[in-house]
Amino acid sequence: MPETDPTAPLEDLTDEQLLGMHRNGNESAFEVLIERYRLELFHFLARFVGNRTSADDIFQDAFIQVHISASTFDTSRRFKPWLFTIAANKARDYLRKNKRQKAVSLSATIGPNPDGGQAFIDLMEADLPLPPELAQQKETGQIVRDVVASLPEHLREVLLLAYFNKMAYREIAENLSIPLGTVKSRLHAAVGTFAELWKAHAASNDQ
Repeated sequence: MPETDPTAPLEDLTDEQLLGMHRNGNESAFEVLIERYRLELFHFLARFVGNRTSADDIFQDAFIQVHISASTFDTSRRFKPWLFTIAANKARDYLRKNKRQKAVSLSATIGPNPDGGQAFIDLMEADLPLPPELAQQKETGQIVRDVVASLPEHLREVLLLAYFNKMAYREIAENLSIPLGTVKSRLHAAVGTFAELWKAHAASNDQ
């Protein structure tokens, strides 16, 4: 980890430097770290568990765990994958504890203004092929959200990380602690499953 300049504004420091300062007793550094990830991590969790209140609780639990485990973190590594791994594990624990996987709400907008910004469905663009109906008909957004919400948890989470969080395959592999090949196969499976569910929905509407 690069040496921290004690005169530098906290907002200009890297995640890893902030965590290192927090370990040395700087409470302000930890507050900056929390604010830095408040929107991105919260929206990921809200879409994962389908409940904004629960997402907020999980967000707080994740950072409590970061605080507790800060001394074990190797600051020569990247902080973000570690944080998302902790948060994703806590989200999965929440879903198991509730003995159900609630439908994920993908209609919430991205950004601080709930009345503006883009919805997740508007960001579902990647190199992987998606059904042409999805690309051409934004008015079907609610149907798309329902289909994505019905995906199995392990497929849904890779879609969220890849499309919403715009993470590269290697970052997703780090976050989920799975091999790179598994990330690729799950993402392709998620897109394929989405296509099949989409076709089934379209067929049922044609009847």
